[in-house]
Amino acid sequence: MRYIILALALFCPAAALAQGTTPVTTPPPAADRPAATPQPMVGDKPLVQVGKKSAVTKGEKAAPGKPQSVAQKLQACQDIDDATKERLMCYDEIFKPQPKPKAAPAKGVAECRFVKEEDERLTCYNGFADKIPRLPR
Repeated sequence: MRYIILALALFCPAAALAQGTTPVTTPPPAADRPAATPQPMVGDKPLVQVGKKSAVTKGEKAAPGKPQSVAQKLQACQDIDDATKERLMCYDEIFKPQPKPKAAPAKGVAECRFVKEEDERLTCYNGFADKIPRLPR
């Protein structure tokens, strides 16, 4: 136990002293600066700038960091008013409709695209989307 306390007593101040401080230099006044400075400097090192975030306007959507799963896309469609053309269009963007004259009852959400009637197709999508547990966004 004594050795642990002794080691902590020696290493903690040593680590704090090893970090040291560098003096912060202030840039010279505008009159003293050269006219064309190629790159801003911090101390004697060039300042590195990482890509800037672009402003997103109301009409544009920001590109997500990672692609969404089908379940997350279906749940996003659930936020649109029920029984509207917009919600059906949202579902149809996920699963492109391929209507068949006599579609079998859907066993999965992907089979809803074969239903010919729009109202029935929307009801089919809603039935499966309602069963999906809510995922964190």
